[in-house]
Amino acid sequence: RGRLGSARLGSGMQSALLVAVRMERGSRRRSEPEEADKGRMKRTIIKDWKTRLSYFLQNSSNSNKRKSKKAGKHRNYFRPSPEEAQLWSEAFDELLANKYGLAAFRAFLKSEFCEENIEFWLACEDFKKTKSPQKLTSKAKKIYNDFIEKEAPKEINIDFQTKSMIAQNIQGPTHTCFSAAQKRVYSLMENNSYPRFLESEFYQELCKKAPLSRAAQGT
Repeated sequence: RGRLGSARLGSGMQSALLVAVRMERGSRRRSEPEEADKGRMKRTIIKDWKTRLSYFLQNSSNSNKRKSKKAGKHRNYFRPSPEEAQLWSEAFDELLANKYGLAAFRAFLKSEFCEENIEFWLACEDFKKTKSPQKLTSKAKKIYNDFIEKEAPKEINIDFQTKSMIAQNIQGPTHTCFSAAQKRVYSLMENNSYPRFLESEFYQELCKKAPLSRAAQGT
């Protein structure tokens, strides 16, 4: 009976081990598709990013043909030269001041799921240029509802104290209502997203000079 009991015990332990191994394998199989899904999502976003930029370039070029009489703005609408693109790495403001650079950076933030930062910054820039008191009030409420209040659709990452201050300021809005929050978001983009953008595949491609053709090499 002792041997029979120990044999049954041994077989029971083996069965338990087999079950544990199967469960572990199952969890691995379930996690692998999750990782694959995340990878596919990332590739889809990057593909969409490049498509958007191509569309932006095409439409901007067409727009420039219609406005070719307006000098000084022409080069900002076209795909930048490698030299122009390299200027973006000298300062964050250089990137934001260039229409194509801004579009590229915005699409990059979308691929990182933090597009709300540049959207908020742009909304603040527009807000500061608003002259009408009525429009200033309506824009202040929209910015607060879109980006500031708790569980806003595009809620930005700022501290509670700044949020409370903004909630008070928009009761009688001025052009400086969102200044503290805008500086915070600007710093966040400059110190985190901007360096990653400069290392991104798309930016590196913009900085590459086109290879010489065989005909050009033969001359």
